[in-house]
Amino acid sequence: MSATPLSLNASLTSANTRLDSKPLRIAVLVSGSGSNLQVLINAMQAGALPIEIVGVISNREDAYAITRAKDADIPVAALSHVASGKRMGIKTFETHASAQLTAWQPDLIVLAGFMRVLSGTFIDSMPVPMINLHPSLLPCYKGLDTHQRVIQAGERHHGCSIHVVTAELDAGQVLTQAVLALSVKDTTASLQARVQTLEHQLLPWTILLIAKGVIVLNNQASHHQPDYLPTLPFKLFFED
Repeated sequence: MSATPLSLNASLTSANTRLDSKPLRIAVLVSGSGSNLQVLINAMQAGALPIEIVGVISNREDAYAITRAKDADIPVAALSHVASGKRMGIKTFETHASAQLTAWQPDLIVLAGFMRVLSGTFIDSMPVPMINLHPSLLPCYKGLDTHQRVIQAGERHHGCSIHVVTAELDAGQVLTQAVLALSVKDTTASLQARVQTLEHQLLPWTILLIAKGVIVLNNQASHHQPDYLPTLPFKLFFED
């Protein structure tokens, strides 16, 4: 069903991989159902990814992702409302989130369906890299409603991207992308479902590349790839 110009097994064999046995510690920020979180949980529990999900932060207390995390005995912080019942402002959210992330000490922060815009101050203060899963082929179609906009524009291809989070919205270095061809039968709903299928493959693949040292991140979000690897972004191509 899929093909890629990058041979993952060959790259992992030849790259300077993480040789220690310690898993990559991941914190995940969510807002909704958490289907991508579930993919990571399943991969972690199956031993398919060398990761430990150390905690999940949700900005919505009714997000089903919270249930998924609790079912897997993963610590959860629901930061949606203050004691008075008022919705938590972004500054208050970031204060609590920063404290929680400091306590969990992740190696990587993953935004998976997280729907609040974080401030540049918060992003820059993070001591570890932060990546985001976005439903378009960046740098095209930043922001919301990407599937509808792609159809309206008459695009031939669509997909999803994983990029480094920076103060500018959806503008950080693109690490990986998965690409599909649009069909004349596609609707916003059907295209969303098709792209979500790609997301469920792209996210664990990308995290594996990070965990194995094929994609190298640091706090300044610079990327030093071995000369024998393709330049970023690495792409997965899907054909119907």
